[in-house]
Parts: sequence; C-alpha cells; structure tokens
Amino acid sequence: MTTAASIERTAAHLEFQALACAALGSRLYADLLNRAVEDLRAGGPTAAVLDGHFEDPGRSALALRMLGGVHALVLSGQAPELAGFYPSAGGTADPGEGARRAWPVFRRVLDEQGDQVRAWLGHPPQTNEVGRGAALAGALCHLVAEAGLPIRLVEIGASAGLNLRADKFQITGDGVSYGPDDSPVRLTDGWRGNPPPTATLDVISRTGGDLAPVDPVSPDGRLRLSAFVWADQVERLTRLRGACDLAAQVPVELRPESAAETIAATSLKPGTWTVLWHSIMWQYLTIAQQIELNEAIAHLGASATPEARFAHVYLELISGTADTPVELVTRPGEIKRQLGTAPPHGIPVTWV
Repeated sequence: MTTAASIERTAAHLEFQALACAALGSRLYADLLNRAVEDLRAGGPTAAVLDGHFEDPGRSALALRMLGGVHALVLSGQAPELAGFYPSAGGTADPGEGARRAWPVFRRVLDEQGDQVRAWLGHPPQTNEVGRGAALAGALCHLVAEAGLPIRLVEIGASAGLNLRADKFQITGDGVSYGPDDSPVRLTDGWRGNPPPTATLDVISRTGGDLAPVDPVSPDGRLRLSAFVWADQVERLTRLRGACDLAAQVPVELRPESAAETIAATSLKPGTWTVLWHSIMWQYLTIAQQIELNEAIAHLGASATPEARFAHVYLELISGTADTPVELVTRPGEIKRQLGTAPPHGIPVTWV
C-alpha cells in the first residue's frame, strides 16, 4: 500500500543518491534526481514509474535502477531527444543549464515509456566498474612479491566478471606502468603514491559467481552493463567497452549463484594462491548475509597452509569516509593490511 510516508522515504533515497552522484562527479544525474524528487512528491511520472517499489530497501539502489532503465533507452536509440543531453550517446550535458533543459525530456520518457523503464527496476545495478580492477591488480602484485605462486582468482558478486581479467589491464601513474601495452583497457593515472611491485602475474583460473550474471560479450549484456554507467562519465564507459572486448579474448567461468554458494564451492590447492575478491557489493547484503559470508570466508581461510595459501582482497564502502580502503588479508597467519585507498569507482588508487 502506497502511503505518504513510503513516498517520502523513497524521495529521501533519491536525494541521497543525488548527493552521491554530485560527489562522484555526475552533475547531470544529481540534477535529474533532484528534479525527480520534486516530481515524485507531486505525483508525476516519477511516482508512476516507481509505484510498487516504495518499500524497497535503500540498499536496492532504486534511483540507479531507474536511471539505468532510461539510459538503456537512450543507448538503444529509443529516446533520441534525450540522447542530445547524454554525453554517452554523443550529446552535451552542460552543468546546471543542461540538466534544466534535459529534465522535461527525461520526464517525458518516464511518462511515455514508463513500462520499459519499470522493467529495469527489478534488476540490481550491475555496473561492473572496471576501474576497481586497479586495486585488485595491485593487490595481486603484492601477493606474488610475497610468494611467487600461480593465482586462482575467485570473485563474489562478480556481475559480468570483467575485473577477473584485471591482470590484463594496462595501469599507469606516478612513474609506473603495469600490464600489456596493447590492452583494450587503459587505466590512466590509475596508481598513485607508493606503487605495488610490478610482479609478473600467472592467473591460472578465473571463477565468478553472481545471482544474475551478465554475459559481457552478448549485445544484451553489453547494453545492460553500459546502461548502469552514468551518462555523463564517458571515460568510465570507454573502460567498460574495452573490458567487454577483452572478455571475448580471456574466458572466465561465471556461475549463477549466491556469494555463499561461490565460497562453498571453493577449496585451496597446494602450490597456488587462492584469492577471493569483491568490490562495492557488501552494501547490497543483509546483516544476516554479511555474517554468513564472514563465517564462510573464515572457514575457507582456516584451511590455508604455507603451500596452499589464501588471500582475501576487497574494496568496500565504510560509512563516513569519502574513499574506500583496499584491504588484504592473507593466510596462514591472518595478516590484515590496508594497502591503499580508492574512490568507489576505483581509480585512482593511492597506495600507502
């Protein structure tokens, strides 16, 4: 049942996301969301599109789902007038003024193509942010410098598994260059501070699990991933498209399963590092799920030996901080280190 309280609660979620978009450099999305809040409270097309989702928890990122649905229409050529304001489609998003002119067009899309936008509200915002691979690649370099063993890489909440290829990205910054020169993924100025040792990485297996994995090689999969990139952040979209091209060259095993199921199916093997990785996915879990995963990770790590090593690498938000820590826990011994910090979209990583 829709109530004034549930609408106001949803409005607060949209306002919070608008602040986050502004802080992370998307003035267009911040302004559109602030106008969508007014439209929601006035009972406009925003309210009609979001109807049925007013009780969704904040961690569902409802605002990003709506924005992703609209962006998909733009990228697929179904909202040509709005495309004129979306840099991802060749348009121009002038700060402030551009959003003021874009809003009536955006609102009209919600009004006239609301069913198509609503179809996106039931899916998680699977951005699969490629920039976060800079943190993973650096952490893997640290591990190989510690013990030069082949790596078995496992990701939970993997989305399309793009960052399972992080060792194939080219990363530059502060006088250091890592990765193949001909990589289709180039993370310019991706590393700052005291860079990791640029070790040669031998990744012998790549496994990911996700409740709704996306095939980055298929047209539908590429559209889904692209739609969740913010429309005025073209560099992110360029990185994503390069990673989709790389996915066609470097296969991974991507399974439809929960994070707990992925960990349960993982075991350690002598002569290797087994590396468990995740990024900006913890916030979408319930407290009970977080406890369950922490226990499963601890159980897996307890079986580590000097011959069969285990590492847990993660980049997850901490309330009240602007940047996210790059954390590394190695076993045996349960040695925990903060290697550096990065913004939520991944780059630049500032190494300690």
